[in-house]
Amino acid sequence: MKLLSFNVNGIRSASSKGLLEFLKSENPDTVCFQEIKATPDQISIRDFETLGYNCYWYSAFKKGYSGTAILSRALPDFVSKGTGVDIFDSEGRVIRADFGDTTLVCAYFPSGTTGEVRQSVKMDFLWNITEYLDRLRTDRPKIILTGDFNICHKPIDINNPNKHLKTSGFLPEEREWFDGFVASGWIDTFREFCSEPERYSWWSNRSGARSKNLGWRIDYFMVTEPLKPQLKNADILDSIVFSDHCPVMLELL
Repeated sequence: MKLLSFNVNGIRSASSKGLLEFLKSENPDTVCFQEIKATPDQISIRDFETLGYNCYWYSAFKKGYSGTAILSRALPDFVSKGTGVDIFDSEGRVIRADFGDTTLVCAYFPSGTTGEVRQSVKMDFLWNITEYLDRLRTDRPKIILTGDFNICHKPIDINNPNKHLKTSGFLPEEREWFDGFVASGWIDTFREFCSEPERYSWWSNRSGARSKNLGWRIDYFMVTEPLKPQLKNADILDSIVFSDHCPVMLELL
């Protein structure tokens, strides 16, 4: 099974740049989108259905902002939206789909780059999603969590790490949360297959960052330990340029 996850920075913008053609060529079984920035009535849903996908959109209340989606060829047994906390659910941050004994969670973690208020919201989200996933794991031990985490976990995951020590996305408290998350039984699938530096999934639009590969790895496929034997491959598709992010990929046996 092949899964893709992609912060599209606007589903309509990415579609105009070749997103549908990319999906047709790549042919994933399941696709997770973050930052769709659209409501279902603004999306050409039929175009995705024509490719064979069942589509589940979770839009933010605010127009042109945030939002997540899961597209899957297989029909899920169960779909739910949100974690039960209004501030995050109003922004369409988390959507879940169950397939047999495996649960897929697509999440768009808040960014804290606009100041202290949003950084506080981001930290609250980290603890909220941890609690949400801990509850979920009691009945659903096989979980895939994917999305834009807006955090670089290790120095290898960011360009010039010493320059970013006080920058949201690489703050000590964010990385400490990530350390604890991994210690609780979550696997960073990309690092199971690749230990190379300078592999990134997001680049600033400023100063030619992408052409210089001055990037951040903030998009992940994390899985719980029971799924480790099923890991086949994971990669970052950094040649895809429909967004300031690129897709990340996971293959399971």
